Amino acid sequence: MINLFHDLLMRIDVLVALHFAVAIGASVHIVLTKEEPRAAVGWVGVVWLSPILGTLLYYILGINRIRRSAVSLMGRDNISGLDYAAVRQLDHVGLLTEPSMRQLAHVGNLVVGLPLLEGNQITPLINGDQAYPEMLRAIASAQKSIMLSTYIFDNDAIGTKFVTALSHALKRGVEVRVLVDATGSRYSYPSIMEPLRRAGIRAARFMPNFQPTRIAAINLRSHRKIMVIDGSVGFTGGMNIRQGNCINENYRHPIQDLHFKVSGPVVAHLRQAFIEDWVFTTKERLTDDIWRPTLTEQTGQVLARGILDGPDRDFEKILWTILGAIASARHRIRIITPYFLPDATTVRFLCVAALSGIEVEIILPAENNIKPVQWASMATLSPLLEKGCRVYLSQPPFDHSKVMLVDDAWSMIGSANWDARSLRLNFEFNVECFCSQFAADMHTVFEEKLARSRPLTLEHLRRRSTLAKVRDGVVRLASPYL
Repeated sequence: MINLFHDLLMRIDVLVALHFAVAIGASVHIVLTKEEPRAAVGWVGVVWLSPILGTLLYYILGINRIRRSAVSLMGRDNISGLDYAAVRQLDHVGLLTEPSMRQLAHVGNLVVGLPLLEGNQITPLINGDQAYPEMLRAIASAQKSIMLSTYIFDNDAIGTKFVTALSHALKRGVEVRVLVDATGSRYSYPSIMEPLRRAGIRAARFMPNFQPTRIAAINLRSHRKIMVIDGSVGFTGGMNIRQGNCINENYRHPIQDLHFKVSGPVVAHLRQAFIEDWVFTTKERLTDDIWRPTLTEQTGQVLARGILDGPDRDFEKILWTILGAIASARHRIRIITPYFLPDATTVRFLCVAALSGIEVEIILPAENNIKPVQWASMATLSPLLEKGCRVYLSQPPFDHSKVMLVDDAWSMIGSANWDARSLRLNFEFNVECFCSQFAADMHTVFEEKLARSRPLTLEHLRRRSTLAKVRDGVVRLASPYL
């Protein structure tokens, strides 16, 4: 009996020693890598108060940076096929007449690391009813290459149309590459991956969740939506491939959204995002001219720049661009987003803008498709409303659109939401646009959505039951992972 007790004590001592060793190691990593003090304190508490399990949770969920091989394999300036050294010699910022817009463009130069490119055309496409036919026509016209990257690619009526169109292109001799996020590929069952492979299409899943070597990156997803045809015509925005986006077809669970057709030199930035993700996922280098043709033709008046964002060397580039845009605003800021869980700094920036007399308007869905996000968002809105920001709730169907407008000259479109998952964990792709005409078009879209929305007042928030307020506040604590 004494020997059994002694053995038990020895085992406990070993476990305690193991806990101290891994907890100390994790704590050192937290102190060295976490910039936000509250996040650091929280993770240190989890590591020490949950022996072994806390360290394992930190390893899986807390380490949000990964080392990607795409840039080291190819060199970023060579991936897109655009001569950035030559482009950087051009003073495109000088094309902007408004001092505030020049200031904002300069922020982008320093933060994003890609040049502003002139001569682009960007066309908004409303819902899948406009976007999908245009995308399918582009696939049907492809002669050399098709790149397609998306978060969700459902195996439904719309997904089948895309597989069929891609298959026909492949049979015409077009090179096709399709990249679907591993998590997004499971939104429908069976997955779209098998129909793609049966059609002979080279398709890959971005960061499969259960690979042992990538367990630390299980929380990091590719949320980008990019399609490029023959290296010269692109599509990007917030729209996945799923039948619910076709509002006119009366499918179940309809989803409003915006997508954009892009032509001109900035398509090189769309290509760059896809090629980096593809070489990271498959190790195949897309270096032939069919993937990276030289883009010199100017097709429109938009001065634009792609913003590649992710938990690697591109960390928080969209967030810094957002903060720069708020700081540069002189008259108005308009935001449409489905998921609004900004950090404290962003909330303060918006509050200061409103206090200084800038009109701040935010459109959110009245009924969110993820209830915890809606609850957490409600707990975030009080300080904004108190300082003069105006919030509107768009009526169903659920609106998945993502747009930011500043004054009458700057717009940002793309895949990123206003939450920690998009701005710190996911790989995202946005485009910032300097063009008064495109901004006017997007203000028209905003005002049409505003006409179908109702204002959210501070009184309404305060009238909620105590139970609802407690629920929303508790859920907000988990907002970095919603």
